Amino acid sequence: MSDARAIRLDNLPKAGFEDRLKLAARTVDGALAELLPRPAKGGPRLNEAMLYAVLGPGKRLRPFLVLESAGLFAAAPPRGPVRVAAALECIHAYSLVHDDLPCMDDDDLRRGRPTVHRAFDEATAVLAGDGLLTMAFEILAAAETDADPAIRCRLIAALAQASGANGMVGGQAMDLAAEGQTLDLEQIKTLQDLKTGALISFGCEAGAILGRANPDEAAALAGYARDLGLAFQIADDILDTVGDAAEVGKATGKDADAGKATFVSILGLDQARIEAQKLASSAVAWLDRFDFRADGLRSVAEFVVERRA
Repeated sequence: MSDARAIRLDNLPKAGFEDRLKLAARTVDGALAELLPRPAKGGPRLNEAMLYAVLGPGKRLRPFLVLESAGLFAAAPPRGPVRVAAALECIHAYSLVHDDLPCMDDDDLRRGRPTVHRAFDEATAVLAGDGLLTMAFEILAAAETDADPAIRCRLIAALAQASGANGMVGGQAMDLAAEGQTLDLEQIKTLQDLKTGALISFGCEAGAILGRANPDEAAALAGYARDLGLAFQIADDILDTVGDAAEVGKATGKDADAGKATFVSILGLDQARIEAQKLASSAVAWLDRFDFRADGLRSVAEFVVERRA
């Protein structure tokens, strides 16, 4: 990876949040463009679908969490956070490709453009998702991610836990099984802690691992990520209820149509908004020990509850 891809966001302490977020997106997209096989041995169509999935429009919020969390620690290697951020985006992109399939959520639009199975075909979409999933672990396993093999093993184990049956995949299975079922608030929280929160938590955990954080620092980032993940999902449920599909970039109202219990259906719209704000404030409180260095992470908490897409 070129030195240009090793840019550290903490080199721009005065940059506004939107600028930092855009810089992170450009940095990670550049790394992904270099890291993805070109051409893939599986053929140009597979390669094109993988690139379409992972380099499409998006805020790159999860990679941003990796970069900002690692930036709290001087011990974090300069290139490692960018590579880990790229690996996390591969996992996130694969999950969206598979979630959009007809056998799952059956969506035709993602981030304002056709979903991968619509732009290509279902089989190619499945394989593109598979390719991105496995590519993530190839990135983490490489010595360029961190010189210490133990650190690389911790990153691989943490991402496997966050993305597998006890994390995101498990949450998606619970979500599919919950259609038409009555869930209480605690069950919804458990479901979303896995489906949405697990990858958000990994973003912060990865920064702590790369930065050789002490147990108290790691616990603070874990608490922040847990509250942030729930605030993010509540905001997502609100957008699905009242958001404009053109602005959100995907179909809205699908949860209600599928009979899914959500934070909005249980709490009501106004109370859901209040709960999201409370969780965002709680997330920020976890960051007190990091002083001004965590301003980017504080801004994320505000962003997730105010976003319109």
